[in-house]
Order: sequence, then C-alpha cells, then structure tokens
Amino acid sequence: MLARRRAAGAALGFLASAALLALAAQPAVAASGTVQGQVQGNPLPRAFRVSLYQASPGGGQPQRLGTTTTRRGGSYSLAFRGATQGGVRYLVAARQGGGAEAGFPVPVSSLRLAAALGDRGLPRRATINERTTVAIAFAMAQFFSGGGIAGKNPGLRNAAAMTRNLVGRRGGGVAPVLSRFPNGGSTSTLQTFDSLANLVASCRRPGARCAQLLRLAARPGAAASGNTLEAMVAIARYPWHNVRGLFGLSRLARPVFGPYLGRGERPDAWTLALRFEGVPRTMNGPGNIAIDAKGSLWVINNYEYTRNPIGNPCAGEQLLRFTPTGRGYPGSPYEGGGINGAGYGISFDPKGRIWVGNFGFAAKNCTRPSPKNSVSLFKPNGEAISPDFHKVIEGGTVVTKGGFEQGGIDAPQGVVSDRKGNIWIANCGNSSVTRYPRGNPFAATNIGKLRTRLAAPFDVAVNRAGYAFVTGNGSSSVAILRPDGTPAANSPVRRHGLHRPMGIATDSRGYMWVANSGKVVMAFCPAAARFEGGPTRGSVVLLKPNGEPVRRKPFFGAGMKIPWGIAVDGNDTVWVANFGGQRLSQVCGTRPKLCPPGKRRTGASISPAGSGYGFDGLARVTGAQVDPSGNVWLANNWKQKPIQTNPGGYQLVAYLGVAAPIKTPLIGPPERP
Repeated sequence: MLARRRAAGAALGFLASAALLALAAQPAVAASGTVQGQVQGNPLPRAFRVSLYQASPGGGQPQRLGTTTTRRGGSYSLAFRGATQGGVRYLVAARQGGGAEAGFPVPVSSLRLAAALGDRGLPRRATINERTTVAIAFAMAQFFSGGGIAGKNPGLRNAAAMTRNLVGRRGGGVAPVLSRFPNGGSTSTLQTFDSLANLVASCRRPGARCAQLLRLAARPGAAASGNTLEAMVAIARYPWHNVRGLFGLSRLARPVFGPYLGRGERPDAWTLALRFEGVPRTMNGPGNIAIDAKGSLWVINNYEYTRNPIGNPCAGEQLLRFTPTGRGYPGSPYEGGGINGAGYGISFDPKGRIWVGNFGFAAKNCTRPSPKNSVSLFKPNGEAISPDFHKVIEGGTVVTKGGFEQGGIDAPQGVVSDRKGNIWIANCGNSSVTRYPRGNPFAATNIGKLRTRLAAPFDVAVNRAGYAFVTGNGSSSVAILRPDGTPAANSPVRRHGLHRPMGIATDSRGYMWVANSGKVVMAFCPAAARFEGGPTRGSVVLLKPNGEPVRRKPFFGAGMKIPWGIAVDGNDTVWVANFGGQRLSQVCGTRPKLCPPGKRRTGASISPAGSGYGFDGLARVTGAQVDPSGNVWLANNWKQKPIQTNPGGYQLVAYLGVAAPIKTPLIGPPERP
C-alpha cells in the first residue's frame, strides 16, 4: 500500500514538474475578454466605476486592464485586455462623486470596494461587496502600497488565493472554509468578519458614521483613511488600534451582514484567524511547522490520529503537508523514514530536504514501542530517505530501530539547518547537541560536555555567522556553539531574566530572541511535563549577536502567557506563540523605525499588553512561523484541558496578513522575499 502511494506520488510529482517546465517554455500571451457581475450595496442613485487591475509579481504599480461603469441595480460588464500569465488580478469599485456635499461630512466617493480574482484565469462573473472588500484587505494586507497591490510570488499569489477561504468570487457570500467547522460557529472569526463588513457598509450613505469609520480606521498617527478599502487595510495592519471605538461603531451601524459580534463580545484586536485540519484528517498534536519555497506548510505530528478522548494513541508516524491556503496537499501525509512521535524539531536544509526530530511522543497506555533516538529525512516530494522501522537483535534483545540514530540522539526537540547544510539537534533526553556536518549522519559528532552546563536543551537557532544558540530549559540558560560545534568562550549565557526558555529565533541583524516560558519544566525528557507554581505571564529575552544580553531584565507584556514558539518577520518584528491564554503576541524588534508609531522601542508591546491577539479557536500553542504572504501560522498542539490519554490538538491556525512576509524556507536569519 505504502509502495503504491509513493509510486503514485512520484508519478504525480513528475507530471507536475513536466507541466511547469512546459509552461515556463511558453511565452506569456496577453489575454482579453469580459468579466460581468454586480456591485452590491449602493442605495444612492450613483454609479460605481469598476476597474480590473493586474499586479505583476515583482513589478511596480499594478496595470489597469479595463474599466467600466455600473448600470442600474449595480450590474456591470467589463471588457479587458492585456492579462498575462502569472499576474494577480483584482477588481476595484469606487462610487463616483466629488467632494463633500450638503449634509455629507465626507466625499460620496469614500465608498471603495474590492475583490481578489487571483492568477488562475478570470471568472465570467464576479461580485464586489463589503465582504469581498474585507477579504482582500486582510488576506492581502501586506501587499497594498500607494493605493494599489504589488509584491512578489509566491506570497502575492498565495495571499490572493487565501481570500477564497473567506468569500466566494461569484456571489460574494461567505466561503465554506469560513462558514463551516473547524471555523463557522465554533469560533468568533465569522462574527468578526461580518462586523467588519458592516463597518464598511456604514459608508453606503456618506454620513457621520462613515466619517467616524474613516477617522478610527486609519494608520496610527494619520488623520483619516481616504476610503473604505484603505480603512480596512489599516485595520488589518494595525489590529490593536482603536478597537473599542470601532467595536462601538459596528454596534451602531445598521447590520447588513450576520452573524456579527454582539453586545459584550468586543474583540481584543481586529484580527481574522482561520483554523485548518486538512483532508484526510490525520493531525493530532501538531508540534511545529516548516514552510517551503512555494509557501506549502510541512507539519509534524505528536500522535496518531483519533478523536476519542480516551483513545491512548501511539506515536504519530506521518509527516503532514498543507497547501499555502491550509488545504491538505495532494499525496500527503507521507510515511516511512522512521518518523515517530515528532515533537518540535522540523527544518529544511539548503537542498530542500526536510529533517524531523523523533521525540517518541505517545499516550501513557500505548503498547507499541516508541523509540526516541533518531531523526528522519525526507526529499522535497515527501519521499523518505532515512531508514524505515526495522528490528535488530542487540544483546539478545529485539530492538526496533528507524531513522538516523548516529550522534547520540536522545529525545530530540529542536532540529535546524544552517546555511551550509550542517544539521543541529537539541537532545532533550541526554542534555547534549548532535551535529551532522553538511547533513551527513555518518560524520556525526555529539557535543556532550554540555551536560553540566546546559540541561534539557529544547531549541536551536543559527545566526548569519553560523553560530548555534541552544536554549536550556532545565538550566535556564542559552549555550553558544561555534560553527564547528565547539562552545564559545562566553557560553553558556545565564541569568538576565532567562527562566525555563523554550523557542529561540534570530533576526536579520543576528540578534537572538528567546521565549521564556517561566513555567514549563522539561521533565518529559523522557518523563511527563510539569509546570512550576507562580504567575503564568511570560517574557522574551534579547541577546546580542555575540550572545551578550541586551539588558539585565527580560521584556514582559504583549499578552505573553507561557511563551513557547517564537518567530521573526521581514521587519524584524517578533511573534510569540503562547502555550497558555489562547493568544498570539507581537513585540517590537531591533528595528524600531519599522514598528507602529507610539511603539517604536525594542521590546515594546504591539499586541495588547493584557490579552495579546486573543482567539477562541486557539488551544495550547507551540510552533509559530511566518509565511511569504504575511500570515502567522500556529500549531494547536494540546487541548485547553488535555486529557492525558489523548491530549493532542487538531488544527493549524493562520492569523491573516498581520506580519511582514519573509522568504521561505527559513534557513538562518529571516529575509524579505
């Protein structure tokens, strides 16, 4: 069965590659045609001017392909020409009219709506309304520039595709992904989405409420937004700004769309987050995420899939892959290679291969052997390279083996590659670090002298110079290893607020950000986890490129509560995944000028200090990654109330358009696309 699946996957991969090569060999041909549809939401007897634009990947301002004017009832028929392959198309409808008129404190033209059409051919019909406007503003927030859309692929293309998870192109209604489980009525996102659409609808008549929307939904420090599309983009980029006022306005506006946020349901911030489980459903305890060059998400699984709360699942033996829009990738999940209860460690190397640390997670009553001493390696197409499970006799005992075991691997957690292809593995079980030079397991070295200096290492990050920084959860310290694996003179770093650190990430300047859980004790190396007493608030510690702490105390705030995973975006802004509190945190990084006005200080809270970006669809989160579209992806690793017979969570969560995009795969410091 597995062999047939691999053969089929290889065949599909070959065909897909051949198709891409054929497309690349063909010259771009400009297309022409007609798009018809309707602009909804115009009670005034004024026409909309509808324009079709094309954003060319890597190009400057978008190209206008055609324009027309709506007829009575809002219908339109737009003839276009010049559409080329790979360009991302979108529609903008601006209500015609001049400046403020008698009785109207804002221009009639302040109502501007838009809809994303994507890059895969133009539909014959497309609706433009308030919902499509919110969808494009949030999913493509990081690509709006100078009134138009511009950017690079794959992020630009993927961001346009993400809008289809929110709205349908043809009718402009709520899309199935947003309206159904694991979203729909099970989280607050649909209500938030419709409340935002109702805010846009407040400008159907250009009165005082419209003026208030444009004033409240503006860039921090700016007087007002010029139109409703600009206002929605500002909310998406600065979701913490004027939350109370905007919520109050949404309650005053006559509701056009529903369900919407009711009385007493004011959000912590105006974020839109979606949950994904994939098809087939195989995710149970996702630990961390790695994103490839096309924006696909590769996810490691703690446990085998079961929804039964007392199911006692054994170790997960699959590597999962999702499309950039959160759907199950064709051919996924992948098996073999000795993958077994992977924990937190997953990384791409410069050859595009995927390395996975096999921590051996399993429910306490699982009866199947669960080795904890290897890493697995997969090709870019998901085919396993490392040895599959097999049995050998050692000392008269039958032992199950699988994966690469060289280098004294023991309960591995963080696994990363540097830019030369060296693989670094944090061995939580024996307090050591394994290094595979140029990705060669047979030349492995184990850096074991760290036992008395670094207890229960959890994660690794590598700076531009090739130095590896390793968090020690058990010793509340960070070790610094030279590119050859020898400890640096100032290793390890202690004190300065380091307290039960978990994840670690580098920024583009070589500074290291450490997630201080303040509470998690890695006693599950290999026993069960436990939590220390005391407050649950967490913090982050900032280290200079040479390892020296930037200051004596950590940075608190931003809603941090038991920080676990940590990521840095293209502006060097810091994103923290919290194991507690159902929230994502945002902290100003080492380039304060790129932070919002009023928050331009390294370590300053950008997300609300008390709550972060709260979302009722989060569970206990571990991994966090930024993609090329500016989405922040989180791993719902454990249930809020984890029953130890089956504690795993079931979803990936995407906060849409909140971060500065980065180039993927992430190997070393982050870079802009």
